[in-house]
Amino acid sequence: MSNAVIITGPGFQDHDVVYTYYRLKEEGYTVDVATKAASPVKGKYGIPLPMDKTALPLVSFDDLSVDKYDIVILTGGHEAPDRVRQDKKVLQFVNQMAEKGKIVAGLCHGPWIMISAKVLKGRTVCAYVGMVDDMINSGANVIDADVVTDGNIITCSYYGQVGKFMRAVFAATEKAHINGNKQPELIIS
Repeated sequence: MSNAVIITGPGFQDHDVVYTYYRLKEEGYTVDVATKAASPVKGKYGIPLPMDKTALPLVSFDDLSVDKYDIVILTGGHEAPDRVRQDKKVLQFVNQMAEKGKIVAGLCHGPWIMISAKVLKGRTVCAYVGMVDDMINSGANVIDADVVTDGNIITCSYYGQVGKFMRAVFAATEKAHINGNKQPELIIS
């Protein structure tokens, strides 16, 4: 069984968190949701975290450990990622996940965290229209696509493509397990 963590904060894009959370659970993953100080937060449309009575307690940014997770999902909603990327513990965690070849996946505005963690330089990515300049300035090669997998880095340009995004996450994770964490090839969809 694999472990995943969704990192978010107040004002998250509800669609991103709800869909990724339940898809990971459906595939048998143990899923943690991390917020600053493990504080309950609400999405921009009012979804609370934790989401339901069966959910595990929220995890604090202070308790994130690269050894515990195979996947980190960085969800959008412009407010949450902008707040989250100001936390040095999160940036260190995301950077270490990328360095260890684990899956680092950002959806919509989630890649702002990847930019601040300095994991996009030289990578091929896609971007939400409002983030194209930020992604280019981070040293990434931005292309027009819904979802891009470049090694262990996955980006998705818009939450409307979250289904395609999660299929890419599962495919990259499977390849990483089969290949012993060797990086999968560039996949554009």
